[in-house]
Amino acid sequence: MLAYLEKIDTKANNEVDRPIAELAIKQGVTEQLKANDQMEWVGMMNNIKAQAEEIVYSTIVYKREAL
Repeated sequence: MLAYLEKIDTKANNEVDRPIAELAIKQGVTEQLKANDQMEWVGMMNNIKAQAEEIVYSTIVYKREAL
């Protein structure tokens, strides 16, 4: 059982990067924003990461997707 859970965790963590990049582009989070207003950038990226994790978890973890 532990090996199965480790596979799910690894797959979920690997899948989070793609939606983070897509959401950052859609929401206009740029390197320019990071240079001009780091606190705003951090806040937006934290929100984007939470959104991406929810997307991935709902499709992989909560739905018990087969590996």
